[in-house]
Amino acid sequence: MPLQALLGMILAGGSVVTIDGLSARTPAEWQEAKVTSPMRVKQFTLPRTAGDKADAELIIFFFGPGGGGDAESNVARWKSMFEPPAGKSIEAVTKVQTFKVGKVLVTYLDVSGTYLFKVRPVDPSLTAEKRPGHRMIGVVFESPQGPYFMRLVGPEKTVTHYKGGFDAWLKSFK
Repeated sequence: MPLQALLGMILAGGSVVTIDGLSARTPAEWQEAKVTSPMRVKQFTLPRTAGDKADAELIIFFFGPGGGGDAESNVARWKSMFEPPAGKSIEAVTKVQTFKVGKVLVTYLDVSGTYLFKVRPVDPSLTAEKRPGHRMIGVVFESPQGPYFMRLVGPEKTVTHYKGGFDAWLKSFK
């Protein structure tokens, strides 16, 4: 999708998300959902694409200034939430990059495979529900009062459908 079309989509509607005084408007098709935890700043449902059995979900977390761990440990934890397809390593299905949004350092993870879903991911006593064919985009947004953590996860086809809009939204924080 061309950048102009993505920017038009963002400006056409959706919710305004503000992080440390920086704001960006989500694409109109993202549905803001009720926040279910005090550690969640915002959460959205991204409706499934044709053929997928589930919607994708975007959650923005904040654990207080300096809370939640560093980018490297979060990337490692997010990667551990996936099993790669047979014959591949987790590194082969993972892409990590860093860039800046304004003055904010962003660490961006893109991983796909079988998602090991847990209601509370850090609880080792829980058994994970395996969800094959999933994709996650995880972001550590290191703003002055941060870090903030964004996790877009769902069926691979649905996440792929929304990736361009997500990327444009992320880069539009001003």
